[in-house]
Amino acid sequence: MSKLHIKKGDTVCIIAGESKSQDRSNGTWKTGKVLKVLVKEQKVIVEGFNMISKSTKPNAKNPQGGIIKQEAGGLIRLLRVRRDSADAPNSQHQRKH
Repeated sequence: MSKLHIKKGDTVCIIAGESKSQDRSNGTWKTGKVLKVLVKEQKVIVEGFNMISKSTKPNAKNPQGGIIKQEAGGLIRLLRVRRDSADAPNSQHQRKH
């Protein structure tokens, strides 16, 4: 298994896929913080990225049950690590190990 260029806590830019969003006027990309890395599946869970709706039964934590929104795993190849210094798309880089 190869090393991954993304680690928990990194700020990443979404560069492809359904959740991609680029503002053409100033060149900013949609960003989020990595919450969890799933190494075997080559996926990551990013805050606000790949949101799904999940039905839940009533329980002690949520007495009414209902539909909740949560993040699902997204492919690592759709993301790039973002430097904190700039928000331009050319500021993305892959971490060197």
